[in-house]
Amino acid sequence: MRDRPKDSAGHGRARPEVLHTLEAVQVLSDSMDRMHNTLKGPMEMNPSDVAALRMLVIRERQGQPVTPQDIACHLQISTASATVLVDRLVDAGHARRRPHPRDRRSRVVELTDLARRSFHHHFGARLAAMREVIDARDDEELRLIAEFLTALADSMVAPLPDPTTAPPQEDS
Repeated sequence: MRDRPKDSAGHGRARPEVLHTLEAVQVLSDSMDRMHNTLKGPMEMNPSDVAALRMLVIRERQGQPVTPQDIACHLQISTASATVLVDRLVDAGHARRRPHPRDRRSRVVELTDLARRSFHHHFGARLAAMREVIDARDDEELRLIAEFLTALADSMVAPLPDPTTAPPQEDS
């Protein structure tokens, strides 16, 4: 493998394609934020409520139960704030509390049919447009894209080393 010039942080200089891809990821992230923000008004929710509903949709598809503590951790809010948030979602008819399927001392938060219908009503056209873009790719491209996005998503939430515990090393 050919050595690439190093940048000021000691990393190899990024290829133009890498920089272009990182920029595209930023644009995608911004577009997703703007798309999700369109739910706040019509559904009369704040950003944390929308983020919690999005989390519930994703975890439901993955078959993972969600506790109020999971919501607190995911949104980086206190458990008391998560309880208030869940209360709002339940009061609005978008979520319900149920006994945990494996731990009867705990409760899980689930989407309601109203929440699913509201998501479909507000996101249906956007999801159809996204599906058109996706359908234009062949199966091999989609497999690679899905692998890439999954690895990228994992890298975004993976624990990082604590920069305060190990000082930077000098290059020899």
